[in-house]
Amino acid sequence: MAEGRPPKAGTILPLELEEVSFSAGGRTLVDRVTLSLGPETRTIVLGPNGAGKSLLMRLCHGLIEPTSGTIRWSGAAGRGLSGAAIRQRQAMVFQRPVLLRRSALRNVTYALAMRGVPWRERRERAMAALERFGLAHLARRPARVLSGGEQQRLALARAWATEPEILFLDEPTSALDPAATRGVESALEAFHSAGVKIVMTTHDLGQARRIADEVVFLNRGRILEKTPAQEFFKTPRSAEARAFLNGELIL
Repeated sequence: MAEGRPPKAGTILPLELEEVSFSAGGRTLVDRVTLSLGPETRTIVLGPNGAGKSLLMRLCHGLIEPTSGTIRWSGAAGRGLSGAAIRQRQAMVFQRPVLLRRSALRNVTYALAMRGVPWRERRERAMAALERFGLAHLARRPARVLSGGEQQRLALARAWATEPEILFLDEPTSALDPAATRGVESALEAFHSAGVKIVMTTHDLGQARRIADEVVFLNRGRILEKTPAQEFFKTPRSAEARAFLNGELIL
């Protein structure tokens, strides 16, 4: 994936969801979702608050199990790998980064240790990732005292070091100022240029327009559109998507 390293053999993509639902507290929060996520395109998931975007991301990443339906990795490699091996080929970055109570460097080396990377390689790979995202000078600083933008770039550097094939991001810039947001978007471009599949939720329509190759529009737990980005923003097919783009409340 990264410069100087050969890509992993085979692909686990596409990711296929078939009639996937998730219920909790007597409510259906994700409702019979059928979706295919292939390589290369940057997929942005849009929808109003409470639409089920974050739950959909967690279902795709395997953090929660569907109440019904099937989720499978349908690429040639995906069909031959165990669940644990599949998880090692993906990463997720959250709205609030999950960071350990240790230095920035050790946050990255720990992730590599969990991937089974030999200890002699961990520091070099970790430092290269920190350097790639402009954090090398903060390598020994406690991760939890970094600024919000630095913490998010650290989460991205940690993901980069593990060489994922697909990266899920859930509102990664919602709490950041414009400068920090630009830094995160630049990092995402690095992932995309390296061939990593991007799947991301955002509430920022300007950001979606800058990043998206395709848009998945979700409302009340159901997918109403999966459309090339240019087409979605110009001529959305559903009334709900048109209302959403116009800033109207969706009932």
